[in-house]
Amino acid sequence: LHMRRKWSSVAQAFFCLLLCVPWGSSCPPSCQCTERAGAKAVLCSSRHLEEIPKDIPKDAVFLKLDANSITRIPSNAFRHLSHLEELDLSRNAIEKIDRAAFKGVAAGLRTLDLSSNRIRSIPKEALLALNAKLRLANNPWHCECALQEVLWEARLDPDSVQDITCHTAPREEYVGKPLLQVLDAGVNFCSVRQRTTDVAMFITMFGWFAMVIVYVICYVRHNREDTCKHVDYLKSLPSTQGHAETTSTAL
Repeated sequence: LHMRRKWSSVAQAFFCLLLCVPWGSSCPPSCQCTERAGAKAVLCSSRHLEEIPKDIPKDAVFLKLDANSITRIPSNAFRHLSHLEELDLSRNAIEKIDRAAFKGVAAGLRTLDLSSNRIRSIPKEALLALNAKLRLANNPWHCECALQEVLWEARLDPDSVQDITCHTAPREEYVGKPLLQVLDAGVNFCSVRQRTTDVAMFITMFGWFAMVIVYVICYVRHNREDTCKHVDYLKSLPSTQGHAETTSTAL
């Protein structure tokens, strides 16, 4: 009887554990989950991760994925993390960010750290509705219109904005300079792109116009040659008048 009661108590405790533990809060095996100011923090720093873990708890508020080997942020990577406020992706090897990378968390995110990666460009659509303070420093940025538009719309961290430098640019004189310094000097990469587009369109239109002119000249020359040949042929024929005089003399 005593053993039966003991096993009954163990079974009750087990079922209580099953009912009370929130399954959505399980921690990824490569991470450490803890509480910070009453909110869940998921710490996955320096774990040699090559991609974003799939089983991050849904109630995570702070997520640290820094100092790993992540190369890409795919679409909807954090969509199930509706409570996420701080996201640290610094010191990775990120090269590509999909357009819908931050879909589902953009409205609630307060800070997003993408510094010290391998990002050359980022689609403007990835930052739509993003209210987070952005850290983009120490990346090999290609300074062009797309990056300029991102900076216009993004809420940049003022402490790191000077470290956003041009690794490559349309003109050699901008390479190695802080992007903000280049823009403050009056450079507008978007107007440069517009001028390039206008020049390309002008060259294309000029090419088509030249082709039409050449075609017309060839057509006229060809018709003139045909006309001359036809005239020469008619001249080679015996005239009707001469034939009539010959016939009268014979009579």
